[in-house]
Amino acid sequence: MIKYITNLKKEVDARIEQIESSEDNILKRSLAGSQVLGEAFNRLKTFILIYTFKNEEEEILFFKDIKPKFCYRLIYYRKIFNIEMNRPLAGFDAQKEYLNKELNAINEYTTKRLDFVRYYRSGSTHMDSLYFLRGRVDTEQYLETFYYELDPKFSTNCDFKVAKILANDMLSAYLMHEIELLNNNGVKIGSFCFPAVKKTWMGSKAELQEQIFSWDSAGTFGDVPLTQLYDYIQNVFNIQLDGNLSRTLGDLKIRNVPTPFLDKLKDALLRRMGRK
Repeated sequence: MIKYITNLKKEVDARIEQIESSEDNILKRSLAGSQVLGEAFNRLKTFILIYTFKNEEEEILFFKDIKPKFCYRLIYYRKIFNIEMNRPLAGFDAQKEYLNKELNAINEYTTKRLDFVRYYRSGSTHMDSLYFLRGRVDTEQYLETFYYELDPKFSTNCDFKVAKILANDMLSAYLMHEIELLNNNGVKIGSFCFPAVKKTWMGSKAELQEQIFSWDSAGTFGDVPLTQLYDYIQNVFNIQLDGNLSRTLGDLKIRNVPTPFLDKLKDALLRRMGRK
């Protein structure tokens, strides 16, 4: 199971990264992302319907961790598409009101399910057999409106809730960012001209690119897409990098010394620790 899912995730991540880096229009980007993730989700379902879990622990792992991490990005992209399709074309105030309503709806969803949100975020496991094994009906979950729409062979009481929690985290960040843009009269953060003298990042651009790709490869920031991490780091460190990620990775691959900056960091830390 793990091998199949790992390969599927790599394929999906590569396609999403390509969409995020090549498409500026949010409607086209969210629609394309939805299509890729919807196709992958169907492939995952087809695989699981003929797969026999080794034990309850593996089944819980799938429905508590693996399936929600495929599903939440699909929820996110579909919701972004709907939000932007219905976003007012009027002035900033009307748009802010609209976006704040969407943000309030997310907060209301979380508040109504606070006990489960706390259970999930705390890493608790004592209710996992009820929440994440198939065929275990919990009255509270059963009364959820979406419950009747789920395939009992591919669903548990709470895997959708986990996906929704993760999707809402990303949606909240997106909505708050859009509201902040409107508060700044529509000027995108990071769209200003960067100062001639960079005061934050004192290394080279190539060194920062090496660092970003190492963070992404190690999953240091979780499931954040590389394109989003790339933009975030540029804003935080007040620097503008080459936006062609494929070309950047290609340049890293052909270097004689593959990780000179990471090697330099390691040597510097070892010297400081008195280990070199």
